[in-house]
This record gives sequence, C-alpha cells and structure tokens, in this order.
Amino acid sequence: MIQFLNAKEVPIRLREEMDFRLDLAELGELITERTKLIILNSPQNPTGGMLTNVDIDGIARAIGSRNIMVLSDEIYSRLIFEGEHHSIMSIDGMKERCILLDGFSKTYAMTGWRMGYGVMRTDLATHIARLMTNSSSCTASFTQVAGIEALRGSQAAVDAMRAEFQKRRDVMVAGLNKIKGFACRMPHGAFYVFPNITQTGWLSKKLADGLLDDVGVAALSGTAFGDFGEGYLRFSVANSIENIEKALDRVGPWAKKNL
Repeated sequence: MIQFLNAKEVPIRLREEMDFRLDLAELGELITERTKLIILNSPQNPTGGMLTNVDIDGIARAIGSRNIMVLSDEIYSRLIFEGEHHSIMSIDGMKERCILLDGFSKTYAMTGWRMGYGVMRTDLATHIARLMTNSSSCTASFTQVAGIEALRGSQAAVDAMRAEFQKRRDVMVAGLNKIKGFACRMPHGAFYVFPNITQTGWLSKKLADGLLDDVGVAALSGTAFGDFGEGYLRFSVANSIENIEKALDRVGPWAKKNL
C-alpha cells in the first residue's frame, strides 16, 4: 500500500539481542523531515516481541512535536505472556496523532470473520470509514452481534486461551532449541515463535520449503515479512500440543539428516 501511494517505506530492524525490540537511537536517525507515518506492531507478528513502556516513551520523544502520525497495530494486546501492554496512544500529546488498530480475530478467535476497528480523530474517521465502505464493503450484521457478545460477555475464555498458548509456546521453543541449527528466543506475546536458523547454513525460504515438502511441517520464511527476516523462520503455535510435538518429532530427524 505504501508503494501504491508512491511513498517510500523505510524499514527498521527488530533486534534479536533485544528480544526483537527496535533500537531507539536507530529510529531517531531514520526519522526525517519527510517522515509522515510510523507503523508500530506490539506484540509483534512474526517475532512475538513486545515494546516496553520505555520503548513507547522513547518513540514519542523521537517524534517530538513534529507532524508525524503513528499507526499502532495492537491486535495481540490481550495475548501477552510476560510483561504488560503499553499503547503509544496513552502518551500525553500523542492521542491526536495516533491511529490505533485492533480486532476480534486474535483475542476472540474470530479469524475469518473480518471484523476489526480503529480508534482515531473524528476527522480522520470520516474519511477512513468512506474508504473502508468502498474497499471492503460492510461487516455482516450477525458477526457484529457476535462481536458485541464477545466484548460484553465473560473474558474467561480469553484468559484460558492465553494460558494454553503459553503452554504451547513453551513446548515449541524448548523443542526447537534441541534441533541442530535452530536457536529460538522465548516470545513474550502473540502465538508465534521466530527461531534463528543461520547456523543451518540454509536460506530461510529454502529451509521452509524443505520442511513442508519433505516432512509436511509448515513454516513461513522470515523473508515473507521483509528482507530483515532472512535467517529466521516463523512457526505458529495455534495448534494442539500433540500436533506441535508431532511437528518437532519430524523436524528433528530431518535436520540431523539434511543440515
């Protein structure tokens, strides 16, 4: 979409040694007088990393008084295993310059129902509502009713799902770290793990294709999320522990044979 608008995207690396947080000094160097929008996602897909309160404050300070908007994707904010969620919209002076995006797909497992929302200034909402009506049409009324029930009803299911994802995360990370060439940090949120596979000597896309073709285990190449993703794979833990263990049992022997 950035390229479609003839704008220029300026990526920033998420640092593995910082649990996939960004370097605030590097961000400050990348912001120029031509910067119009900064896009944040925390907790993150694909890394499972999270921005801390210090990070959020630092990003706001780096922006300062400049006329720069922030698009903050916070759809995984209820799926956090360690730490707390911090929204840049809560920082003094940032509310009017933020567009917060969230939805029902993750927290309430309504994936495929295509139901989400944005929080922004009224003048922006007027134009974005017109854009959405003409690009995505309208969300079905019966799924909207379900969304209302999700918001107003008991949140016990959300807490139970988060606890289950944490168990699955722990199993997946422990298993991957036993496999030749894989080194996986513990993600703090979302339901993905993002192992470093540079020690395998394989490119990410080739390794992902090999696992799928040879042993039927699906992973995404880190490069599916940008050039900085080379050297990583993304696995989802949105599956049963039984199936996660089955996948690990397939990947381990394959790695011994092929890496």
